Amino acid sequence: MAVREILTVPNPVLKQVSQPVDKVDDALRALMDDMLETMYAAPGIGLAAIQVGVPKRVIVMDLAGPKEEKQPRYFVNPEILWASDDTAPYEEGCLSIPEYFDEVERPARVKLRYLNYQGEQVEEDAEGLFAVCIQHEMDHLEGVLFIDHLSRLKREQAVKKVKKLTKAA
Repeated sequence: MAVREILTVPNPVLKQVSQPVDKVDDALRALMDDMLETMYAAPGIGLAAIQVGVPKRVIVMDLAGPKEEKQPRYFVNPEILWASDDTAPYEEGCLSIPEYFDEVERPARVKLRYLNYQGEQVEEDAEGLFAVCIQHEMDHLEGVLFIDHLSRLKREQAVKKVKKLTKAA
């Protein structure tokens, strides 16, 4: 396993639409293991493959708290089958937009389908932080960042802040 570089805005790769995965094999599991290690090192709770420069429809996630045992999750070719009409605001952040947070309104509950680490198809309902995180990460697969849900002024401020941070590093 290896920690990979996380791309940050305004890298154009982050705006690419990710391609479906043909099958879950050892090479894909190695990518997911690297992604998980990268996410933990950042630290974060979710990471899409495009954020490490791989345009595949793959997401890793772990919503366990800092004092809880790790609970890694893997989502290959995830799709939302249903989304609730009721929405909920949540303050989001993103490893590709470091140190910037803002409130985004998303459906409060979703039903999703995906392949897991073993390549088995799973259908699952998500609500709360899980619903927010899976929708945020699935946006990445479409080339959408959470700041794309904000006003143009807020987007520009976020990008400017990240540029300043990356120059200082």
